[in-house]
Amino acid sequence: MKEFKLENHPKISTGFSVPENYFDDFQAKIRQQLPHKSTKVIALHQKRKKILAAVAAVLIIAMSLPIYTYLSHSKQELDSTNIENYLAYQPNITQYDLISEIDADDLVPFSETSFADPTAIEEHLLKEGNLEQLILE
Repeated sequence: MKEFKLENHPKISTGFSVPENYFDDFQAKIRQQLPHKSTKVIALHQKRKKILAAVAAVLIIAMSLPIYTYLSHSKQELDSTNIENYLAYQPNITQYDLISEIDADDLVPFSETSFADPTAIEEHLLKEGNLEQLILE
């Protein structure tokens, strides 16, 4: 194989040429062609304040939602008919279970004296005829 030396062979021109002193004033020419807009500078601490305000607003809303839902629900008071209906439709609760849960303090409001005569009560029960049913219960 023959030796090939680049220095000895004639060189081919690329066809591109640069005018003289082209790169000396290149930056100045480019800057003249650019539009002269002044950019608005925003400091980082101003963005940080906006982000902190947004996070604080989200936290306030997140903490106030449970309080709002708690206060907005109306509390239903239990009356005797609701309690009776609930207990009547519970098949696993018997009257003996209920009696075992009653304390002496619970019976105090019912221990007031009645204005009816005991003999009048007996006569009323005898006339009704449900005496046997009441005894069985």
